[in-house]
Amino acid sequence: MKCLLLTALMLLTAFVSYGQFSVSGIVKDADTSEPLPGANIFLGEKARATDNEGRFTFTSVSKGIYQLKVTYIGYNIYEQRLTLDDNKELQIVLKPDVFMADEVIVSATRATEKTPTTYTNVDKDEIEANNLGQDLPYLLNMTPSLVTTSDAGAGVGYTGLRIRGSDASRINVTINGIPLNDSESQGVYWVDIPDIASSTENIQIQRGVGTSTNGAGAFGGTINLQTNTKKEKAHGEVINSFGSYDTWRHTLGFGTGLINDRWTFNGRLSKITSDGYIDRATSDLNSYYLSGGYYGKNTLIKAIIFGGKERTYQSWYGTPEARLENDMEGMNVVADLNGFTPEQRANLLESGRTYNFYQYKNEVDDYQQDHYQLHLSQQITNAITAGLSFHYTYGRGFYEQFKEDDDFEDYGLPDVVVGGSTISSSDIIRRRWLDNDFYGVTYSFEYNEGKWNVVLGGAYNKYVGDHFGEIIWAEYAVNSFIEDRYYDNTGHKDDFNTFIKANYQLNDRLNVFGDIQYRNIQYEVDGIDNDLRILAVDAAYDFFNPKFGLLYDLNSTSHLYASYSIANREPVRTDFIDSPEKPRHETLRNLEAGYRKQGSGYHIAANYYLMDYQNQLVLTGELNDVGSPLRTNVSESYRMGVELQGQLRLLDQLRWSANATFSRNKIGLFREVVYDYGADWDEFNVVETTHEDTDISFSPNIVAASQLTCLPFRGMEISLLSKYVGKQYLDNTSNDNRAIEAYFVNDLRLRYTLYTSLIKEIGVTFQVNNIFDERYSSNGYTFGYRAGDFIVRENYYYPQATTNFLASVTLKF
Repeated sequence: MKCLLLTALMLLTAFVSYGQFSVSGIVKDADTSEPLPGANIFLGEKARATDNEGRFTFTSVSKGIYQLKVTYIGYNIYEQRLTLDDNKELQIVLKPDVFMADEVIVSATRATEKTPTTYTNVDKDEIEANNLGQDLPYLLNMTPSLVTTSDAGAGVGYTGLRIRGSDASRINVTINGIPLNDSESQGVYWVDIPDIASSTENIQIQRGVGTSTNGAGAFGGTINLQTNTKKEKAHGEVINSFGSYDTWRHTLGFGTGLINDRWTFNGRLSKITSDGYIDRATSDLNSYYLSGGYYGKNTLIKAIIFGGKERTYQSWYGTPEARLENDMEGMNVVADLNGFTPEQRANLLESGRTYNFYQYKNEVDDYQQDHYQLHLSQQITNAITAGLSFHYTYGRGFYEQFKEDDDFEDYGLPDVVVGGSTISSSDIIRRRWLDNDFYGVTYSFEYNEGKWNVVLGGAYNKYVGDHFGEIIWAEYAVNSFIEDRYYDNTGHKDDFNTFIKANYQLNDRLNVFGDIQYRNIQYEVDGIDNDLRILAVDAAYDFFNPKFGLLYDLNSTSHLYASYSIANREPVRTDFIDSPEKPRHETLRNLEAGYRKQGSGYHIAANYYLMDYQNQLVLTGELNDVGSPLRTNVSESYRMGVELQGQLRLLDQLRWSANATFSRNKIGLFREVVYDYGADWDEFNVVETTHEDTDISFSPNIVAASQLTCLPFRGMEISLLSKYVGKQYLDNTSNDNRAIEAYFVNDLRLRYTLYTSLIKEIGVTFQVNNIFDERYSSNGYTFGYRAGDFIVRENYYYPQATTNFLASVTLKF
């Protein structure tokens, strides 16, 4: 079946509708009439770059109406609606952009073509092609070394990503240079900013340490988003999507274009709902975006407000391995070991692979997050640009849980006496809250003249997070009020960093890069934890993170690069509050070396990386005194691999892009901990097993992606998107019985775009996900214990959706 589909897709190229006309022309500077080589020309789905004389040609173009767009750095975008009924010879003049460009907002934290590091840029067109309402990780799924997962199984709700095996807490994420990572957990929760992709202009993903940025330490990579930039003309769009699992998405966006040649305003409202693939894993997501900017010749002032409100039914528990294998005996063992009630046992036995442990109707996560940004940029001289940004993020919400027969003492409450009987436990409903404020300032000075490009930047950010819990209902009346807090603690974090990085063009071919960052972190937690422990954390770190590298131009289209970086990273909140000993910070030494070549109709790149860790924090199976899993520093571990990328235009009607990562991800010496409670469950012993040269958990040795696109006739695009992820281990023992099996998933996407005189653009997209109905899981966890000869090992997985579809209609005005 797979071969048949691929063959059919290739055969489409034999039936393409060849046009009758050609479009050619020249692109010049409006002021000097000099030709502009390397300008990007877009004619519908076709793309070209002007040659050294500023000329371009499109051949075999069908009759019809096309949208012609021309872009060139430092110039205004040229757009024209072109009615093609004969050969066209065009004279296009581009006006230099006399306004400050939005790019200055993110330039301090981004890599350029002269930066000797490994990165991928994702532009607006690619974002829009993939944006059917799923969370941002799924829009980036085809980029190198990236693996996505979804708790609800269909890409809406709680989703996550890993880069080179590193989880979200090790990936630095910024929006317009402002940190997005949660200050305490260092994770990123994309569900809090749903449909942010619809307000995103471009994304840069740096793999490895990358260049200095603001916020959390980058141990796997950085993701740098830039939101919508200036458009000269007024515009609007309406997007409606629907799909399997009653998934709906509605987006309304607008932009004023330039008002009085100075002001512009943009806005968006979005709503996304889905029942999810997993039972009851519903999502109800609302989001907004509003920006206003003043653009002067030397001054840019831009205010941005965006945020979201999410209410998702919890599906965090995972699905037992026995349930996925339809093993009735194994499922009953799981129910026995975990003390399931008859209702919980029936739910497990009857649900199938979409099983969700939670059954209480309001077992939900309810959270709102609002972001406020103010960006100021000033051209001080022809060579110096300064930037200053202020930001504030306000988050608040809870997750609600039903707990059966919980002891009152676990909540610091006395027993209840009813009719002479003493009751020490009760069914309860509780809410655990997080109310946090994050605010600060970032700054940058950029010097760009002659052989030098120098950036001085940094930030000061402050976080205050209140964690508290409330009992909102109990089967038996307790001596407390609904708003009484049975635990309450506050985390404070101050994060200061400053960096200077420079590119120097040593000669015509060799560019030298240096980057030095100093980072200071102060972190405190005080109060009572949810298990009624007293918390008293007081930690401080001073990090020095140097980076340097070389880039050598072999010729005008290809170059070599190499860089070496050192990064340090503080532990996360759970490391501090759960570990019996103060955890040590992690250190990463990162070597990157690669080759890139841009040719006519193709692009290739190859990269070698070595990420050598010291004191990496990993799970060992050990628990603290209340059952929470502990992470422990391991002295030596590394990730080493080769990343290959390629893009090829086989024909005007056929394009192929692909990437593959082959890696080794190892821990030198790993100590596994298993608890032995004795044959009669009356003892407690710690059994340690030492493992050497084991695989790091959730780090597949092979990750590959392919996108084969056919353009059979004008406006039509057919793409086969394929993703392969190799075996991943659930822990660090390299035990094949504790693993996520490799999977190969294929999606088929059809897009048709029509340009009309009434509506600027009408786009229809239909995508079938997992067309071969692969039964796979993308995430999971494992735990075990023993009682003498009785050994327990339980694996839990997050199964992903079988064959499903998403469809979208977009109207642009």
